[in-house]
Amino acid sequence: MKREETDNHLQESFQPLATRMRPRLLDEFIGQPHLLGPGKPLRRAIEQGILHSMILWGPPGTGKTTLAQLMAEKTHARFERLSAIFSGVKDIRKAVEEAKAARLENQQSTILFIDEVHRFNKAQQDVFLPFIEDGSFIFIGATTENPSFELNSALLSRTRVYILKALTEAELLQVLQSALKDKARGLGKIALTFPEELQRTLVQAADGDARQLLNLLAIIADLAQAQGGKLEVTPALLAEVVQVNLRRFDKQGEAFYDQISALHKAVRGSSPDAALYWLCRMLDGGCDPLYIARRAVRMANEDIGLADPRALEMTLQACAVYERLGSPEGELAIAQAVVYLACAPKSNALYTAFGEAMRDAKAQGSLEVPLHLRNAPTRLMKELGYGKAYRYAHDEPEAYAAGENYFPEAIAPRVYYYPTPRGLEAKIAERLAYFRELDKRNKK
Repeated sequence: MKREETDNHLQESFQPLATRMRPRLLDEFIGQPHLLGPGKPLRRAIEQGILHSMILWGPPGTGKTTLAQLMAEKTHARFERLSAIFSGVKDIRKAVEEAKAARLENQQSTILFIDEVHRFNKAQQDVFLPFIEDGSFIFIGATTENPSFELNSALLSRTRVYILKALTEAELLQVLQSALKDKARGLGKIALTFPEELQRTLVQAADGDARQLLNLLAIIADLAQAQGGKLEVTPALLAEVVQVNLRRFDKQGEAFYDQISALHKAVRGSSPDAALYWLCRMLDGGCDPLYIARRAVRMANEDIGLADPRALEMTLQACAVYERLGSPEGELAIAQAVVYLACAPKSNALYTAFGEAMRDAKAQGSLEVPLHLRNAPTRLMKELGYGKAYRYAHDEPEAYAAGENYFPEAIAPRVYYYPTPRGLEAKIAERLAYFRELDKRNKK
């Protein structure tokens, strides 16, 4: 082996397995058939060498960096990579100058790849705009967050967004088996006895992330290396390797809000089974159980309300039980509350009424309290008419002052709360209808 080849081999041997196994040709790329399948627009653009600035949006380990590198190789472009975590405006300007010089001196275009582009603030994102427009480089930004929320509209208007999806189990199995078979870039001389059913267990643990899968395989390879290069993968060994929770659950990212949204909608849609599933997904992903319990309190108020007031009691009790018992015992109380909410009669009547009343309160300004509703703790207040002609409801027939007005004099009485015909609200609706009939009679 020549010295140059030996140096390259040594350099590769020290690289992480995920880096060594990075596809070198477009046909080696696994996953994203909706973007890279035969005849798809992005694949055609790459094969024809006609690229445009873009945003690659998808979960970790779906091939965003690899895809950008393959684009550069296919189009013979310079590949300049910056990370929004470590780079600033100074680094951006330096990359721009180098891209301009390459175009001027060598007639070579540049792909400027920005990893974690959502980490750049709005001002930093604006720096790219004139250079994207004048063609100084082809801009490719990679993000795990929703570009609609994290990127400037000006940047989005100058780029095309491509959505990358988490790899399927079949695709991850293909990645795993490629690494097991590739002696040059994969495990080399290490020999693993790795039954396919256990391979599938490892694939499931990776949760759609090819990089995570290869990192787990690298741990197994290290264990094999320590035992002379041979190892039989057993269920017990695999359990130790994957014992760390690997689920995709960024507590500040979109996946977090998507899952709590799914839980809330399952409760609102009266689907206890789906609600339990999303609850367990969030708990499995490492979500704080008390956060879910607090959201359940919100669901009780927003989607059930007075149709079943016990729902609020159940959620508050679940919070208290979890605070007292902790995990995992307290999680069962939260599950009980979530299932109760899903099964309870639904009403957003109170939620809607509160919103309408708040809009009136803000729009009408500081209207005075009518004199008959004011408190009169002093003789002066009584002389001014405070509390005069107030009708004490308990002294009235059926403890109801028919025809009495409790609104400010400047606005006509409103109806905000319309009880539904479900649960306890059905009886509340009957009672309110009866009171309104008494009001009509009193006016006559």
